[in-house]
Amino acid sequence: MRMIRQHGFSVWTRAARAYAAVVLVLVLAVPAVIRADEKYDVVVERNVGAKMRDGATLRADIYRPRAEGKFPVLLVRTPYDKTNETSFGMRGAARGYVVVEQDVRGRFMSEGEWYTFKNESQDGYDTVEWAAALPYANGKVGMFGGSYVGATQYLAAIAKPPHLAGICPTVTASNYHDGWTYQGGAFEQWFNESWSTGLAMNTMRRRAEESNALEGTKTLPLTDYAVLEAPSAAGIAPYFKDWLAHPSFDAYWKQWSIEDHYANIQVPVLSFAAWYDIFLGGSLRNYTRLKKEGGTDAAKNGQRLVVYVGGHAGGSESRWVGGVDFGEKLPIDQDEMMLRWYDWLLKGQANGVENEKPVRIFVMGKNEWRDEDDWPLARARSTRYYLHSTGGGANGLAGNGTLSTAAPAEEKPEQYIYDPSDATPTIGGPLCCGPLPTGIGPQDQRPAETRGDVLVFTTLAFAKDTEVTGPVTLDLYASSSAVDTDFTGMLVDVWPNGFAQNLTSGILRMRYRNSQEKAELTNPGETYHLTVDLWATSNVFLAGHKLRLEVSSSNFPRFDRNLNTGEIQARGTRMVKATNVIYHDKAHPSALILPVVP
Repeated sequence: MRMIRQHGFSVWTRAARAYAAVVLVLVLAVPAVIRADEKYDVVVERNVGAKMRDGATLRADIYRPRAEGKFPVLLVRTPYDKTNETSFGMRGAARGYVVVEQDVRGRFMSEGEWYTFKNESQDGYDTVEWAAALPYANGKVGMFGGSYVGATQYLAAIAKPPHLAGICPTVTASNYHDGWTYQGGAFEQWFNESWSTGLAMNTMRRRAEESNALEGTKTLPLTDYAVLEAPSAAGIAPYFKDWLAHPSFDAYWKQWSIEDHYANIQVPVLSFAAWYDIFLGGSLRNYTRLKKEGGTDAAKNGQRLVVYVGGHAGGSESRWVGGVDFGEKLPIDQDEMMLRWYDWLLKGQANGVENEKPVRIFVMGKNEWRDEDDWPLARARSTRYYLHSTGGGANGLAGNGTLSTAAPAEEKPEQYIYDPSDATPTIGGPLCCGPLPTGIGPQDQRPAETRGDVLVFTTLAFAKDTEVTGPVTLDLYASSSAVDTDFTGMLVDVWPNGFAQNLTSGILRMRYRNSQEKAELTNPGETYHLTVDLWATSNVFLAGHKLRLEVSSSNFPRFDRNLNTGEIQARGTRMVKATNVIYHDKAHPSALILPVVP
C-alpha cells in the first residue's frame, strides 16, 4: 500500500551508499502468473543520476519494459528511500510504463541538503523534464505517491513542467501551514515531532558516514582513539525550528502554499483522501478548488476524488482501521486504481474510466462504497443541531447536555476549567507518524468523556438511519478568563452498547480566530462568536445510534497545549488555568452544523 510505504524510515548502511555513483542494470523476468495487462519483462537501472539546474545530482531507480518502443513515465519523488517502491516499479514496468523512483534532494542516494518543501518545485520540474527525455520515454509523465510524496507532486505541478501530464497524490495537504504543520492555529505536535525525528535519522546517518578515520591517527595515547563518535545533532532539522518560528501564515509558508497557486496547475488529478487522515481537509480542498481555479480546462474538468478510510491512520488494505471493523468492502487496490486511470490518461485506453462519476466515497456506518457526481454533495441539507443543557450542565458523561434541531431559548452557559498541566488526552484520531498508546483512527472516546473539562452533548437515539456526509462545522459562542486559549470540537457516533466512535474533529486557537495571518489576543470575559472547522465525514448513524458533540480546550499531544498566557507558544513554559465558558441561549445559539443527506 503506497502511503504506508512513504513513511517507512529504512535503515541505510555505508555499504549501500557505496553504490551511489554506480548504475546497475538488471533484467528481471515477470512471474509466470501475471495479469493480462502486465506482459513485459522488466529492466532495472539503479541509481541513475539526474542533474538539477544548480548542479546537484539526484539519483533514481528506473524500471522499464524490456521491449522496443517508447513508453509513458510514472515518476515518484520520495524522501523515504526509493527502494521502498520496488514492488510498484516492477508492477508498473510490467504493465508498460517507465517507472522512475527518485530520492529527493539530500535524502539517501541523492546529493544536496535536505529541507522540507524548499526545493521540490524546481527539482520536480527538472526531474519531470529529464524523465520525459529518457530514450525509452514517450514524453508523457505522470506522478504518484502519498503524504510528502503528494506534496512533491503538487509543488512540481505549480512549476508547470511542459511534459507533466497528470498527478495522483494520496492523502496530502493543500497548505503546509494550516492543515499540515498547524491546524486552526495550534501546532500539530505529535505529527511534527515524530515526523521530524524519523526524517532526521537519515540525516544523522549521512553525517556519520562523512567521518574520516585519518583524523584520529595522531591521537596519543592509542587507548584514547575514538573508534566511533556520534556526529553532532546541531542543526540536523532546521526546518523544525523554522516551523515554530512562523506560527502565522506568513511569507515563509505562502511561497509553498498550493492553495495560492491553483491557477498554475494545468493537469488532471486523481486524488485519494481518507476519513481519519491527518491531511483530510487539504485533500478535499484540493479537489473542490481545482475544479474552479485550475489553470486549464483539462485541470478543471479532470479532477477525480476517492475517499477511503484510514490514510495515515490505517491504510487501504485492511477492513480494520483503529478500533473499528468497516467490513469486507473497504479494502481497495490503490495501485490498480491509479494504473487504470493512467492507462486511460497516458495511453488512451478506452477502459471505462471516461464514463465513471468523478467522486467515489466510502460511507461509514453502512460500510459501502458510493459513486457521486461531485463533492460536497449538492443534495445534502445544512442542519443545525443546537447545544442544550438543564440543571447540572453538560460536564462529562454524568452531565445532561443534549443536541437537537430545536433552537434554544434562555439557558445557562456551560463552564469548565482548562488546566494545561492536565490536558484532555488524544484518543485515536488523525495521527501520524505512528499511534499513541491510546490508539489511532476511530477509538472509544468514553475515557475522555468522563472528564469535567469535556462538555458532552448527545441526541436521542435515532429512530431511523440518518446520514451525515460533507463538511462539518461548530458554530460556537465562547469566552475565557485567559487572553488566549483553545476550543476543540469532536463529532462522535455513539453505538447502542455505548462505544463512542470519533468521526472527525477540529481545533481553534483564539489568537487566530479572525485570521491565520495575524495573532490577536482576546479580552478576558468577552464573548466571541467562533467557527471551528471539523473538516468532513461520511457516516450513517444507524437506527438506535446517537450523535454526540464533545467540546473542550485540548487534544494533547496531537496538538500542543495552549498555555493560556498569550506568550509565544514555542518558547512558553509558564502555565495558567483558564475558566472557559460556552453559551447556548437565544442570543448565542451555539450549534453543530451538519450536512444531512435526505
